[in-house]
Amino acid sequence: MDLAHGQKFWNDPAGMVRSAGSNLGRIKYLTDQFVKTASSVSAELYYLKIAIRPEDLSNCNLLYIHIPSSKYTPNEIHAITQYLKKGGSLFVVMDEDYWSTLEDANINDILKPFGIQFGKESPDSAVRGYTKAGLVTEKSLKITYEKGRIIRGGKPFCFNNQSEEYPFGVFKNLKNGGKIVVMGDGMTSLYMTSWKAVNDYQCAEFMHDVLKWLLGQDSNLQPSG
Repeated sequence: MDLAHGQKFWNDPAGMVRSAGSNLGRIKYLTDQFVKTASSVSAELYYLKIAIRPEDLSNCNLLYIHIPSSKYTPNEIHAITQYLKKGGSLFVVMDEDYWSTLEDANINDILKPFGIQFGKESPDSAVRGYTKAGLVTEKSLKITYEKGRIIRGGKPFCFNNQSEEYPFGVFKNLKNGGKIVVMGDGMTSLYMTSWKAVNDYQCAEFMHDVLKWLLGQDSNLQPSG
């Protein structure tokens, strides 16, 4: 998990002080939920707190980037793209401009070689979303959404209840076994199971299925381009 680029929600609770108050409690909750999900797919969580180097990714099966707010250097971009081209996997999230803009974080420079790009804020205004059953989520799941970001490229699998014109979640199989999941809304990956009078969002199921797919070794899957 990348923590070196001004992530808006994630942190290492072990490095936080009690004076952080309720924020520390939230971080502990998120971390506990994520570790539980990771354990369910036989994975462990490690933090990257400095500029990302090739050696940091050499023994990594999945790089997790969640709403960064500062730029990645050319060396970091090269390290990440080469990691993906050699079979690594990436889960990356951006959200509406309120949290971080595409000028703040040059995340599109990482995704460009793989034909995926974050776009402007989505005009879909309805709260609530869902996934389509397929390679990533085995069944349709009810997931949180509000004020996300458009994504171009990849294969869409997450949609707002308002329409399917602007998907906010896509995936892609890469050559050499690499995989990418790109999300334009951060709520589901923050385990927000209750929002705007709805209390049964399937966020834990979503994160389990996403991590399972990203970490999977199914040799029958073919690159999508």
